[in-house]
Amino acid sequence: MIKADFVKLVQTKLSELRGSSVTAIEAEQIISVFTEATLDVIKNGDSIVLPNYGKFHPAFRKGKTGKIPGTDKTYTSEDKYVPKLSFADAAVKEVIEANNK
Repeated sequence: MIKADFVKLVQTKLSELRGSSVTAIEAEQIISVFTEATLDVIKNGDSIVLPNYGKFHPAFRKGKTGKIPGTDKTYTSEDKYVPKLSFADAAVKEVIEANNK
């Protein structure tokens, strides 16, 4: 799904929830605010837990050394924190059930 499709989905769901029309611009603003706020929290080293959905959090990734396939070149990456989403068991179960019918 591309962003435009996701905006349309959010627009439809919000319109159903509110019982009134929501514009695509409003839906896109809501998505933008959510993603920006989520990144702000993770950049500050905190996490966000959304029950029955998952946990957004920073995760430590240890640096490594490796070889580039097909060449004799090697690379080294540094230790760093990366954003991570760990899905809740309820969300995992729902996806499994929906895709295994």
